[in-house]
Amino acid sequence: MDLPPDQNYCVARPVYSKASFEEDNETKARVPKTVRERLKKSCSCSAKRAKDITKGLLPILDWLPKYKIKEWLLKDIISGISTGLVATLQGLAYALLASVPPIYGLYAAFFQFLTYFFMGTSRHISIGPFPVTSLMLGSIVLAMAPEENFKIKGNSTGLNGTAVDIAAMNEYRVLVANTATVLMGILLLIMGILQIGFLVRYLSDPLVGGFTTAAAFHVVVSQVKLVLAVPTKNYNGVLSVIYTIIDIFRNIGKTNIADLIAGLLTIIIVMSVKEVNDRFKHKIPVPIPIELFVTIVATGISYGVDLETKYHASIVKDIPTGFLPPRPPDVSMFADMIGSCFSTAVVGYAVAVSVAKVYSIKHNYQIDGNQELVSFGVSNIFGGSFSGFFGCTALSRSAVQESTGGQTQIAGFLSALIVFIVIVALGNLLEPLQKSVLAAIVIANLKGMFMQVLDVPRLWRQNKTDSIIWVVTCAASIILGLDLGLLAGLVFELATVVIRTQFPTCAALGNVPGTDIYKNIKDYKNIEELSGIKIFRCSAPIYFANMDFFKDRLKAIVGFDAVRVFRKRNKALKMIQKFIKKGKLRSTKNGVLTDLGVDNKAFESDPEQDPEEAEDVDVPTKEVEIQVDWNSDLPLKVIVPKVTIHSLIIDFGAVSFLDVVSVKGLKLIVKEFMRIDVNVYIAGYDDEIIQKMEACGFFDDTVKKDILFLTIHDAVLFIRMKALYGNVEDPIFEKISLMKESKEPLSFPETDELEDHQGAIYKLAF
Repeated sequence: MDLPPDQNYCVARPVYSKASFEEDNETKARVPKTVRERLKKSCSCSAKRAKDITKGLLPILDWLPKYKIKEWLLKDIISGISTGLVATLQGLAYALLASVPPIYGLYAAFFQFLTYFFMGTSRHISIGPFPVTSLMLGSIVLAMAPEENFKIKGNSTGLNGTAVDIAAMNEYRVLVANTATVLMGILLLIMGILQIGFLVRYLSDPLVGGFTTAAAFHVVVSQVKLVLAVPTKNYNGVLSVIYTIIDIFRNIGKTNIADLIAGLLTIIIVMSVKEVNDRFKHKIPVPIPIELFVTIVATGISYGVDLETKYHASIVKDIPTGFLPPRPPDVSMFADMIGSCFSTAVVGYAVAVSVAKVYSIKHNYQIDGNQELVSFGVSNIFGGSFSGFFGCTALSRSAVQESTGGQTQIAGFLSALIVFIVIVALGNLLEPLQKSVLAAIVIANLKGMFMQVLDVPRLWRQNKTDSIIWVVTCAASIILGLDLGLLAGLVFELATVVIRTQFPTCAALGNVPGTDIYKNIKDYKNIEELSGIKIFRCSAPIYFANMDFFKDRLKAIVGFDAVRVFRKRNKALKMIQKFIKKGKLRSTKNGVLTDLGVDNKAFESDPEQDPEEAEDVDVPTKEVEIQVDWNSDLPLKVIVPKVTIHSLIIDFGAVSFLDVVSVKGLKLIVKEFMRIDVNVYIAGYDDEIIQKMEACGFFDDTVKKDILFLTIHDAVLFIRMKALYGNVEDPIFEKISLMKESKEPLSFPETDELEDHQGAIYKLAF
């Protein structure tokens, strides 16, 4: 039947309570699987399952056979060379953050990728050191291998009149870094095996943004002392960055001018060229590798002028050629560093997966979070065993790999090949390079992290809570240190979630005239509450923490306290019984009380002084049957709150779960309203919520399932039918229900009586 689109037509259905809906729609019996059945299914093996598992563990078997050589190879070559040059310099620079010699940054940029190439699911991220995790690892290294432990007496004096055994210190720090890296890899691998990659979802974008900005601040402070070449102590823990800043200003008079000039020029040049790259990225096919040019020029100047000898500049010095043999970690250190290692590993994984998801969405492929845990875990176990330190991905390096046209991890393989060439052949050419230049390269690459500060006003406009999370996490990470700061930010974030559910939005709903739509009466002008019916909505789960708030908001919205009303009525009944027995009051045939002129000032109710306010009074009414209209003026001077509603509908549309405490509290609420003759209905429920209520004993002889309705509108219609006819088995509603069996529109006589049933007819536009 073709219907004009500009007209409304009446479509009707029965009023559905839970029972009537289940009569018309047969429910399916859910048989939960036993542990044995689940194990049998998970342990079953077939050729297809074995193939899927193998491809899951080695994603390269999925994408490499589909590799489009003609379309992708040239792009991957260009991307791989560009990324490899950046990875080389960042590896050297980030090693300083990890408090190990620069060569170990090259090992970290090379070995981690060898396993990720086979096991990773992202095709665009560049694996290797990341400044935030490198700094967090450096704090672990400095805490377990402070410089004070390696001071020896000798003729050459240091800051405190003693010399430092640099070789022994570096060797032990490398061991600590490698051990921590292996431990982080083990932790990530365990998380991947247990399929708990979802835990990283608790690190929201505002939290990660505030944390990485604070980490960038820590990185800058740690690198400024290298740019200035001033001596400072190695601090760790709470207020460490503040103490470092104080030391820098205290010793700023010892600044090395050659290092300062080289560092400042590097920062200015690198940031300027990067700005050009960003502005003209659509016109420049390959970003200008400014870090490479600056490094070559700075190394040449340092070598030609001999800055170390003439101006006492701090240079990289020893970059050995070739690889070191693998060595096992010192497992005795695990217990002392596991807490810091866990936070570092989680941060690295969260950043890497966030970047990977951005590129996977852009290029239309899937990222497996649990497989990423496994791949990063194996990569760092392997890299830590070959003298590398913890690596995940660097934002700038991944951006280079993707923006230069990289299509797959073939580009990553070629970038690792560039690093390999530097390790085996070209590393010693960089020995004259000043450390201040490397530090300046690190600082120049932190611009993106500091620009995240601009997110704060945007977040404030969008969601003030997220903005506060950002600020609190950033401030805590700066003051308390990165590990404790991350924990503090996470706790604060979870606390905001608890607070938001503990104090949810509650509202009274009204009906949009002529529809089955119910909205907050405060939001729309044409919506009014239904006479005698109060509709209450709680937009959150109901559980032990917000049950009291739920009760308070319900009292405020209905306009009275059901318990207090019941106690007042009991008190009034007791007084009425006394006056009737004394002949001061009498009841008519209709049950209306008549005042015979009694002075009852002594019986006036004072709610503040009345001792019976705190307890219920059981008043026997069998001797004299009394009917009292509690909303009319009683002949006694007692204060009985007026109850202007006869029905309360609680909307469960936004209630996602209940606990035992909330179920008990809800049952008590229902009984409190029922004993003052206010019927309570629950609408918009989820079946799992009802199952929870059944399991907790919500329903009994007093509270029955007939209070449940599929929608608010069903409950409203039921209340109106009951008020008009005393039941819902009325011919007019039987006629409406015939719409289920007939496609023809029904016609009704135009009577005033039908106006009360307009809600029973759903007006929908076809």
